[in-house]
Amino acid sequence: MTVYVAADGRGNFNCDGSDDQVEINQALKYAAENPQFSTVYLKGPNTYIISDSILIGSETILEGDPTAVIKLKDQADWPRNKPLITQMDSSGVDRVTIKGFEINGNHDKNEDKMKGQGYYNMISFLDSQNIDVHGMYLHDGHGDGLRVERSSNIKFYNNKVYKLGHDGFYSIDCQNVEAWKNRITCRTNGGLRVWNSNYVKFYDNVIDSFYHWSAGGSAILIEKTTGVVNDVEVYNNTIHHTYGPGIWLIGYGASYPKEEAQNVHIHNNIFYSTGTNPSIDWVGGIVTSGFYDTLIENNVFDNVYHAAIIQMYPSSTSAGNSVDLSPQGTGFTTIVRNNIIVNTQNRTKDPDGTGYGVINCLPSTHTIVMENNCLYNNIAGDYMNARSTSDIHVDPQFANEKEHDYHLKSTGGRWNGKTWVKDPVSSPCIDAGHPDSDYSKEPGNNGGRINIGRYGNTECASISGNIPGYVVWWNQIFSPEWKTFRLLLRIFSLFCFNVLY
Repeated sequence: MTVYVAADGRGNFNCDGSDDQVEINQALKYAAENPQFSTVYLKGPNTYIISDSILIGSETILEGDPTAVIKLKDQADWPRNKPLITQMDSSGVDRVTIKGFEINGNHDKNEDKMKGQGYYNMISFLDSQNIDVHGMYLHDGHGDGLRVERSSNIKFYNNKVYKLGHDGFYSIDCQNVEAWKNRITCRTNGGLRVWNSNYVKFYDNVIDSFYHWSAGGSAILIEKTTGVVNDVEVYNNTIHHTYGPGIWLIGYGASYPKEEAQNVHIHNNIFYSTGTNPSIDWVGGIVTSGFYDTLIENNVFDNVYHAAIIQMYPSSTSAGNSVDLSPQGTGFTTIVRNNIIVNTQNRTKDPDGTGYGVINCLPSTHTIVMENNCLYNNIAGDYMNARSTSDIHVDPQFANEKEHDYHLKSTGGRWNGKTWVKDPVSSPCIDAGHPDSDYSKEPGNNGGRINIGRYGNTECASISGNIPGYVVWWNQIFSPEWKTFRLLLRIFSLFCFNVLY
């Protein structure tokens, strides 16, 4: 059963546009005390102005119309770590869902507080479990969208997040964390972040940055200091035009065993134009340090700044704080397999020594293993402190690079988003991946080998031509690329066989 909150007299509890958290909290308290009521529903269209936190109890759904808006009052002057929505019980809550409405952090009318310093986090839970936040519009805030600490079973999906003051979603010391199908534009810090959290999946998200001097964070940050971080998967995301790196993977602090920072899997993502910040040096596609056996495979990196993959960490001075971010230990390995890395640009800050496909700035403690990647047209070259005997260095033949369609051209068939089409040429990345990589999800006529790039081992992988990885001869001979060959063949035939074409 549902308890309704409105502003026009039609609710069980009715607000008047001032201190509206009073009536909302009365409704939530009523639901908590009467188990037959599980949902508190905010009716729209209306903006509910709050001057204090909204408190939610266990086994409760806080839902609203898309036109229902929770808005922080002007000049609220709250202390740090006081969120807009939080738990009723300080010891934690269980089975809470927040969905369907809008939260306006009212940043511009509260500029006396700094962004990213713990002010006005939108939704926050401690020591809780089974938290579900979806279908929300979170925007113009000072802090995090959803911040969860020491909790488990957290789901954050189908949300729109725009111009917050810290992270869109921030998980600290949590287990079983999922975030998917979110559309996030970062302002000050990042999109999705986990710190000492495990059993994490981030997938199907689209993340970019609002271009501003303060928008320095990464789209996704995976951070390890004291906890175990050995089961993290990041896949099927599109990350572009970020001010900081696309993904930042960093382990630091006191020495820790290998099993505590291992096996992060980053695959089937698209990165383009990431790392535009002109003021920091830890930019690029993926910046990593302090993790063992990281597997980065079947991604596309296009026009990223600095490098597609960089083993490095920022100094405490460049990071703007006094924390030592250096990893303590040796033997950190990153495996880079079946990726396409093209058009890498020089970093804006201190560009010398940048613009490679991959860079290892920590060769005494870190290793990059390159296997069956395609690297092409990177402004400074393909490797710094890395090498490969199995990579290829050719144009990958994307369907439409300008429109960021990174499907591979194929005479056998290419998925265009609606149907299968055939091209006059085939990409050399088809059936060119690592021979031990799984290709079972690719459609029939898959050549018995995985494709390089974003769609390798997916149902959208381009189909093999008659000769895997190449164009059938009759398409090849009559293609524009073979114009010179046709001219030479004509001259040869004319003089040797007196044959005119």
